[in-house]
Amino acid sequence: MTSRVNTSFTLIPNQKYRRSSRRSSYFSNTFDSDSQPLSTLGNFKALPLEIFQIILKYLSVKDISMLSMVSKTVSQHIINYISTSSGSKRLLLQDFHDLELPDREDTAIVEHYRSLGLLFKRCTLLLPTKERLKYIHKILADVSCFKFNGCAAPLQCVGLLCYGIFLQTLTAGWDELECHRVYNFLCELTHLSRKMQTVVCSKPGSARKLELRIRLFCRNVLLDHWTHRSDSAFWLTCILKPWPMVNQARLLYIIFGPISPQDGQVVWQKMIEGPTDESCLKGLAEAIKLLYDTGTKEWTADDVISLVDELSVVPREWLLENNARLLILSGNNICFTFMASKAVNGRTIELAKLIVFLALVSEKELYCMDWAVKMMQKVCKVFSTPVERNNFLQSVADAFACAIMEMLQLVMSGDGDDDDRSFMNLFHLVQAQASFHKEDYREHSRNFPGGSEVKASASNVGDPSSSPGSGRSPGEGNGNPL
Repeated sequence: MTSRVNTSFTLIPNQKYRRSSRRSSYFSNTFDSDSQPLSTLGNFKALPLEIFQIILKYLSVKDISMLSMVSKTVSQHIINYISTSSGSKRLLLQDFHDLELPDREDTAIVEHYRSLGLLFKRCTLLLPTKERLKYIHKILADVSCFKFNGCAAPLQCVGLLCYGIFLQTLTAGWDELECHRVYNFLCELTHLSRKMQTVVCSKPGSARKLELRIRLFCRNVLLDHWTHRSDSAFWLTCILKPWPMVNQARLLYIIFGPISPQDGQVVWQKMIEGPTDESCLKGLAEAIKLLYDTGTKEWTADDVISLVDELSVVPREWLLENNARLLILSGNNICFTFMASKAVNGRTIELAKLIVFLALVSEKELYCMDWAVKMMQKVCKVFSTPVERNNFLQSVADAFACAIMEMLQLVMSGDGDDDDRSFMNLFHLVQAQASFHKEDYREHSRNFPGGSEVKASASNVGDPSSSPGSGRSPGEGNGNPL
């Protein structure tokens, strides 16, 4: 009895031991023989590859992107799916010309390529940068609208826009060395440097279609989608820095200068033929501020000022009014530095004429005239002696008189359609001179004690609502130091 009890007692744990031993032996054998698929594919291991790819068809691009981070094996299966004809057809949408929305960056296809960029970023995470770019180029090679000359109607196409959004999502967070590799890869792929050399070394406007292609590629693919200004400055530096200053100015005009509303081509005579408006200069001003304000080591203040100076003679010397408008739109720091550079280099006559046209633009655009006065006073401090300052102020007065006489002669000798415009320019210039001297008098009155009227007037200097004929300050929102 005792022995039977002991036998049953000893047999039960032996059976349990043998059962657990079989189970552990099974798992150990499985792990040794097929550990990689089991640990990385999980339950997907039981599915044939064809069924796995069918499942992917029911997932959104964002969901596939999340799934790709599960494991290296899953990511490889997704890469294989992308390479199939069905996967490529589903993911690489190409209806780039069926859009009539005013804001094309908010369309569904643009968001699709933003998500696709994230998918490729995650799938190729473990590859070296060079191999990632080669693989992505291989996948995207069949999308003709992603190529430099691939689309027959580039102005009606969002292909390059989608390509730029894709690359921006792919390279977000990469260091500068990797981004330089991306830029060099794109240059080799599109022969961009050779095409740029063609347009900067030829007569402006002689290769209009190529200028348009370069503008669209640089803006849509490289420059326009970045959230941080430092990223935009990096890519603009990649485009400009390999070239001499004169070619940098030419490229800046091609990429950001005024264009024709009919065919989108660069208008080279816009700054020479007559006064222009803010819309024609805003892109150039934003690019200049981008290089000046982001503090990149490749661009010193002198570099930017030299670039502005060179830009003002592309393709020939601009009208001073357009030059003054560009400086105002570029912000107070750039405007003052540019004018101070002329003062230091003894270009007093040019500086005085520029002051006149700063006042004229302020009058036309309803800027605060005291801004122009204070800018002149700040420039005065650059001159080292009272004699130089007095000579400069006299030059400003003479420049006003000469400008008025020239415009008066133009009105008197004018004919046809330009009469009204010339007369309005003369009217604005006379108004600008009066407002300028009035604000200058106000500034001087602040230095002398007087009645309440003088003190009240002085206390309101710089207030746009109290300045007669003024509505806003140039450089508003850009850290106006004045």
